[in-house]
Amino acid sequence: QVQVAESGGGSVQPGGSLRLSCAASGIISRSRFDTMGWYRQAPGKERELVAVMASGGTTNYADSVKGRFTISSDNAKNTVYLQMNSLKPEDTAVYYCNFRRIGVNSWGQGTQVTVSS
Repeated sequence: QVQVAESGGGSVQPGGSLRLSCAASGIISRSRFDTMGWYRQAPGKERELVAVMASGGTTNYADSVKGRFTISSDNAKNTVYLQMNSLKPEDTAVYYCNFRRIGVNSWGQGTQVTVSS
């Protein structure tokens, strides 16, 4: 069973930076069609995609974070990272890591990111 665990959330002032990490365990072999990435959910809103990366390297970003957030991975460690720069108050949310492949859709517990002055 694949499990994912996030780390790295916290509080930061507008314009600041944070780096989130997500490690996946229980993966026997990787496929280039596997995806790992980040979603977020703000209070009263639906969970939304932030950034995802396929094992083959293809990435997809939400328009609201393009140019500010960067997703990267260390496939040998089954870990993905989300570097968040120029953070805005509207980025405040619980950020969830996700691992997905055919028949598998694993979510982490989430990590809080708060952007406030």
